[in-house]
Amino acid sequence: MLLSHDDEGAGSVVVLLHSGVCDRRMWDAQVAALRDSFRVVVPDLRGFGKTPLPGERFAYATDVVELLDHLNIDQASLVGSSLGGRVAMEVATTAPERVACLVLLCPAYQGLEATAQAEAFDDAEDALLETGDIDGAVELNVSTWLGLEASDETRDLVRQMQRRAFEVGIAAGASDPAPELEKIDVEGASISARTLIVTGGDDMDHFQAIAAHLSVGIPCSELVTLPWAAHLPSLERPDEVTSLLIDFLP
Repeated sequence: MLLSHDDEGAGSVVVLLHSGVCDRRMWDAQVAALRDSFRVVVPDLRGFGKTPLPGERFAYATDVVELLDHLNIDQASLVGSSLGGRVAMEVATTAPERVACLVLLCPAYQGLEATAQAEAFDDAEDALLETGDIDGAVELNVSTWLGLEASDETRDLVRQMQRRAFEVGIAAGASDPAPELEKIDVEGASISARTLIVTGGDDMDHFQAIAAHLSVGIPCSELVTLPWAAHLPSLERPDEVTSLLIDFLP
């Protein structure tokens, strides 16, 4: 499947991979700042934004590599937020020759046991969705993942993006056959790309632990803590995160 995407600018290629509560619109500020110096590719992953979620087996990383093939891109820098960070690491694991460098913003990772705080969030979200309370589940995500730095406009955008993801995911889960996500194991030691890991001082403890774990496991990595940030720093202080990207990207 070809992911719905934007492709702007010219130069070294940067692929921006969104979080699991957002879609490619979360990167609008970064695209505007980067496209004068980079070729910026911004996809919607399956089930998010304008990309559907058909009833078949798939892997996010495979979709990203197929998008690179479609665009005749041999190698790109991958910037991933939360879920997008996990997908970026999966690409670096399965197709390392395609990755120039990684920037992982509060990345998701399946190699650590969930903390009590993370389990409590999952239980609360599951309970709301099981009763059909999408509004409640959306508000839970907005209040959990965005810090005090986020504007009202940003909160409204995340509400729209999260609601879309829930609606698509619920409809796909009720289809026959249902989509099946292929799990790709990621080990930090196997990632050879130069990597910047960013964590938020106000993020959930589980994600702070993931960032610390990856900074030890990935050989050529640097860890930066943003004390003001929660889980979505690129939306909370877009200009500051964009500056981090420009300083790190080749």
